[in-house]
Amino acid sequence: MEEFNVYCDETCHRENDGDPYMVIGCIYCPKNESKEINDRIKRLKANWHKSMFQEIKWTKLSKSTFDMAKVMVQDFFDDEDMHFRAIIIDKRKLDFKKFSKQNFQSFYYVAYFEMLKAIISPHARYNIYLDIKDTNSQERIVLLKELLDKRMNLQYNRHLINKVQHVRSHEIQILQITDLLIGAIAYDLRGLNKLKAKTDLIEIIKKQSKYDFTKTTLLREEKFNLLVFDPKGDNYE
Repeated sequence: MEEFNVYCDETCHRENDGDPYMVIGCIYCPKNESKEINDRIKRLKANWHKSMFQEIKWTKLSKSTFDMAKVMVQDFFDDEDMHFRAIIIDKRKLDFKKFSKQNFQSFYYVAYFEMLKAIISPHARYNIYLDIKDTNSQERIVLLKELLDKRMNLQYNRHLINKVQHVRSHEIQILQITDLLIGAIAYDLRGLNKLKAKTDLIEIIKKQSKYDFTKTTLLREEKFNLLVFDPKGDNYE
């Protein structure tokens, strides 16, 4: 059975952080290709005289790191083994009064499931890695694993998830591409256009993906797959 590594991250994921759009996303690839991809990004960093542990993150993107980030993003689009999936949520439209058993915290895990379920095949196994965020990271891992197991078993009668584990993004190169892509989506949707390096990278991503981040892609879109959450049409229980 084929095995995949899934590298997940999220941005603007707190309920009252002042940012309207929460984006949860992942890059996934065959497990047996992940080392080669990570090593390739390490070599790229070495070419720019950067440490392999120096993160290329959306929040740190600037004129001095733009060229390297551009090559990392282009490498994603050129590599047929890497795929991206994200769910985009306008937090201003969420109405938990409609759902007595739901609140923002529990919805967060449901959103993670909705993001992940479209990439999961009944004929493969998955290792899911999340960027460690804070002191609640371990609890987050446990709750997400419980939800994934419950939903996969109830809906599909499949044990498809090998593990859910948190990692540090400065140690996992692929995860830094996830960070760049979800950061670009959230930044663009907020209408921010202050930094040229960021707006230029956004345009590269739009051109390469052929999407503008405002609409859900076809479910079978394999390279750059987006779900724009609709609270009127989607069930968030």
